[in-house]
Amino acid sequence: MAKILITGGAGFIGSSLAIQLIKQGHNVAIVDDLSTGKKDYVPREASFYKLSILSKKLDKVFQKEQPEFVYHLAAQIDVRVSVSNPDLDNSINVLGGLRILENCYKYKVKKIIFTSSGGAIYGDASEIPTSETYLPAPVSPYGINKLAFEKYLRYYFEIFGQKYISLRFANVYGPRQFKGGEAGVVAIFCHQAVNGQPLTLNGDGSQTRDFVYIDDIVKALIVGMDKDYVGELNIGSRREVSILDVVNSLKKAVGKDLVIELRPAAIGEQQRSFLDVSLVEKVLGWRSEIDLEEGIKRTFDWSKDNI
Repeated sequence: MAKILITGGAGFIGSSLAIQLIKQGHNVAIVDDLSTGKKDYVPREASFYKLSILSKKLDKVFQKEQPEFVYHLAAQIDVRVSVSNPDLDNSINVLGGLRILENCYKYKVKKIIFTSSGGAIYGDASEIPTSETYLPAPVSPYGINKLAFEKYLRYYFEIFGQKYISLRFANVYGPRQFKGGEAGVVAIFCHQAVNGQPLTLNGDGSQTRDFVYIDDIVKALIVGMDKDYVGELNIGSRREVSILDVVNSLKKAVGKDLVIELRPAAIGEQQRSFLDVSLVEKVLGWRSEIDLEEGIKRTFDWSKDNI
């Protein structure tokens, strides 16, 4: 049993991780300011601190909890917000991350597991699928700041010996991802389908992504804590799909045709994003198991009960 601190633990990914860690017998504490997370998502077995990662009170949480491992998930997660307000994105995703990192070193945390972004960091990559050796070229402040914090992680490891692993996620989806908080395209589409609304499609739907179901993501996070590996790893599904493929999978889950409302393409949106996961399969022995059709069906079924 380990003592584990999760920042952003009231969110979609963080709460799903917390539940699984508690099932495994670990002692879990959560820090979340509830700006996008939900208090209802916090497991009752976890200690909870309603706190921004920019707060000076963070030191007292580390002092009290003395975590052995820290999962750093708290972030400004909306690419569009980062474009309109890069200062905000930088303050949370870089300066807030540094507060976490400084406390990890100060309180002798064994390892920090960081949730990064494969698609946002690589930008419009010419190498598809994109490997970890590809030169990052982020096209949004969100991607820039995720990459910047990875560089700080490397610095703290090289200079101070602070161990870390950075998991560069593809597009994560599944139950608990809700519209208005941490919604990705699958969550938005499911919400619209459940409520009988048209699916709002930015662009023509030909843009491609790499969708990974939440259960697979949680497994990767837990293996990332257990394995003695330092560096960056892509976490993807081994399948490149278009947004129209997502629409068609949702149609199957719903059991009827769906109305599509076309909108202009979003500013700064990538046309293709697909990650090479051969390295993570080799060093962590991890690979995704839930395919898109099954994952969307599970997500839609959850959405029907959580309108």
